[in-house]
Amino acid sequence: MQKITPCLWFDDQGEEAAKFYVSIFKDSKILETSHYGDGAPMPKGTVMTVKFRLGDQEYLALNGGPAFHFSEAVSLVINCETQAEVDHYWEKLLAGGGKESVCGWLKDKFGFSWQVTPTLLPKLLMDKDEAKANRVMQAMMKMVKIDIATLKKAAEG
Repeated sequence: MQKITPCLWFDDQGEEAAKFYVSIFKDSKILETSHYGDGAPMPKGTVMTVKFRLGDQEYLALNGGPAFHFSEAVSLVINCETQAEVDHYWEKLLAGGGKESVCGWLKDKFGFSWQVTPTLLPKLLMDKDEAKANRVMQAMMKMVKIDIATLKKAAEG
């Protein structure tokens, strides 16, 4: 069993969100679903939690009502090897009403924040050549979706 499981608090869309996320990521599935019983803050039979796995990481979606909302202070980073992978996750997570942000961040249709990041980006940003790293940073700051070819071009000067 995984030691730490992120819990995502939804008003009442936890099951829909879990199914949406599982449809996007390979090797993912719904693991179990629980329902509220008598005397609960939601009607009896309403989905309470959905445990799901994205790749090798488990998550818990909780239908907890409108008390709390997502913010950009917490996001999930998707490490992508290729531009095709960046494009895939970008399109899929925006489907159905998501919103683009800056520097590879977006909010999905549930309002949860993701950062779709090429694995090359942190390597370029941590390059020992400060001028190169700065050029990459300046290029990234102008992007919405990260473009690997543009990063490479900036790195080359």
